[in-house]
Amino acid sequence: MKKLLAVLLLVAMVFTLAACGEQATEEEDATETTGGRSLEEIQASGQIIMYTNAEFPPFEYRDGDEVLGVDVDIANEIANDLGVELVIEDVNFDSIVTAIQTGKGDFGAAGISITPERQENVDFSIEYITSKQYIIVPEDTEITYFEDLAGMDIGVQAGTTGDFVVGDAINGTEDDDGNAVIGVLQDSGATSKGYTNAILAAQDILTGRLDAVVIDQLPAENIVAANEGLKCLELKYQDGSDTTEKYAIAVTKGNSALLDAINETLQRLIDEGTIDEFIINHTANAAVNE
Repeated sequence: MKKLLAVLLLVAMVFTLAACGEQATEEEDATETTGGRSLEEIQASGQIIMYTNAEFPPFEYRDGDEVLGVDVDIANEIANDLGVELVIEDVNFDSIVTAIQTGKGDFGAAGISITPERQENVDFSIEYITSKQYIIVPEDTEITYFEDLAGMDIGVQAGTTGDFVVGDAINGTEDDDGNAVIGVLQDSGATSKGYTNAILAAQDILTGRLDAVVIDQLPAENIVAANEGLKCLELKYQDGSDTTEKYAIAVTKGNSALLDAINETLQRLIDEGTIDEFIINHTANAAVNE
């Protein structure tokens, strides 16, 4: 009888340990999937943390110590819908995706374009802005196509799609089959210089240290409006192609509840036409604060 009880206890212990192991594995998998704070944790804390770069008017810019912009207004709407306070972390643009990926911030909003590379690291909300790359040059520079920047020194904001477009044009890239594709500026003598923001890069055009800057449409137009002697035009290739891209908000991979809440707010703002109002208001206000 004692031997039978001992065997039964041993079997029970084995099943208990196995169940604990499965539970631990499930918890580890959940942690790996949702790296950042859950929606419940955000609401319990009373704060939601937005990572951005306040050097991208009209989407983000500073008025004194305050960070303003289209994305900030959207973020405030998200916070209000969740019943929490918005906390803004202003960092370099090229560190935002990593910060969201590792759970340092709850979401990233900074005129972030959806790209396959970024989709490997974060999940994106629905699209809320359509943009294109633009070229800023001195007003007396005659160019029509991107290829006309051959041999020029080009400024970009590090980590942006403009940075990627110029880098591929100068260094070449690969197609889906891994075959080398020659860049449209490759071997032309063109160079690329990275900046923390496009405003600084544009200043270097005015001082003669750069020939051109490539950045998104609205920031380009905003910079030109605030600086005499500059003009901008859409970046088009000689074959007629362009650089249409979509902005979205980034969250930690697998954080579906937070993503759903953000999408609900974004869809409401889109349906109401409120985001268009934000753009109009901040395009005017950002130019005043340049």
